[in-house]
Amino acid sequence: MKAQNRQLQELNQQLEKIICDQAAQISEYTTAPEQANQEWQHLSAINRQQTVLVDELLENQYQLTQFLERMPVGVAVFNDKGVLEFLNYKARQLFGKGVVPLTTAEQMPEVYQLYVAGTNQLYFAEKLVAVKALKGENATLDDLEIHQGEKIIPIESWGTPIFNELSNIAYAIVAFHDITQRKKAEAEHLRLKQEFSQVNQAYASFVPHQFLQLLNKPSITDVQLGDHVQQEMSVLFSDIRSFSTLSESMTPEENFEFINTYLSRMESAINGNHGFIDKYMGDGIMALFNESANHAVNAGIAMLKSLADYNQSRRSSGHPAITVGIGINTGSLMVGAVGGKNRMDSTVISDGVNLASRLEELTKRYGVPLLITQHTYWKLDNPLAYAIRLIDRVPVKGKSEMVTVYEIFDADKPQLREGKLITRSKFEQALVLYNLHYFSKASVLFQECLRLNPGDSVAQIYLGQCQLHTRLSGVTKKMGFKPRPSRTAFK
Repeated sequence: MKAQNRQLQELNQQLEKIICDQAAQISEYTTAPEQANQEWQHLSAINRQQTVLVDELLENQYQLTQFLERMPVGVAVFNDKGVLEFLNYKARQLFGKGVVPLTTAEQMPEVYQLYVAGTNQLYFAEKLVAVKALKGENATLDDLEIHQGEKIIPIESWGTPIFNELSNIAYAIVAFHDITQRKKAEAEHLRLKQEFSQVNQAYASFVPHQFLQLLNKPSITDVQLGDHVQQEMSVLFSDIRSFSTLSESMTPEENFEFINTYLSRMESAINGNHGFIDKYMGDGIMALFNESANHAVNAGIAMLKSLADYNQSRRSSGHPAITVGIGINTGSLMVGAVGGKNRMDSTVISDGVNLASRLEELTKRYGVPLLITQHTYWKLDNPLAYAIRLIDRVPVKGKSEMVTVYEIFDADKPQLREGKLITRSKFEQALVLYNLHYFSKASVLFQECLRLNPGDSVAQIYLGQCQLHTRLSGVTKKMGFKPRPSRTAFK
């Protein structure tokens, strides 16, 4: 606005000079009054035109000033030298003062108390939008605060350069406004988002987020009764052996502490192998693996290794070691939400789930910690990457099919594991003879396995069955007695 005033002053000065020059010329034409009169009329016409132009400029200046004054955002104007020339009403209100003479754009933080949001650091002059606009850049920032004593006003500002007809920067205009309400809304939104996240995390303690992913639901609140999906998955069951006897020697508080310590270790092994726990059943665990059968087997091995570390700490504290059984099966499972109007739960429905549970129970009969079915074996990327051996084929109750059962012994103690690896071929030959009812020949091979690996509980069981059949072959044929564990159906 001051620049426009200067232009008006220059215009008036030029007008006065023209009048003086014309007056001097008129005095020379006293001998030609008619010509002097024409010149005077011409001069008067020019004067009237200049007066109109001055009035129009003044009116435009007034209108522009009134327009800027009434804008709902703060406006600041800097000249081409970077000096502040104008602040409208809203700007004066936000800054708490008007234009301080000779204040440059770089001095704005100190003069008008501009700070980096959330700090007591004066704002960096080189980052101000006014400074950038004077360099020809359009800029925006929203991390600025005006400090007025105890009052702090968060500000968002925009800066843009104004060019003259020669494409040189004539002015820089900066607009800014109070974003207190927006900041409050953002803070409230963040609070609600964090609260919602905490609620979801709390729900996740009861309903795994992987369950929601399987149902393609972003939140537990989106799950409806009856939602379900069918997918091939591996299911893992585990259980502590003789837990009832163990728990009788502990107080209720000790029981909860023991269970939670144990389950937290098992949970880490499962989650660390891309699985999730569907249910805790007292001391038992049911876990699901929807990506790969390898993940389920790796989780079972990791659980047993973690248990070995836990048992070591229990022994050092004078507590007895614990043993577990783990059964894994792979197949098509139905995952969904079941229940009633007021109580829902996630569940998995399939014969494959029952098979995994029965397989876990079968670990007790064989005296081994980890068994898998043929369905899981077939889905492994490379079965030979594991310490694995076939130990039986068993019928499934209510079905005509037979299920082949494999032992995974990667987590066995080194001596026992190496013994099973060394005798694996001999053991499988003995198993074939056993299934062909060549009990005497099978007995010889099982004895050889035990000679090389005395801790092999499965070989010991089969040897006992062979000896029993050899002694009582006649009786068993007449009575239909089948003492072999390998022919005990899954119930």
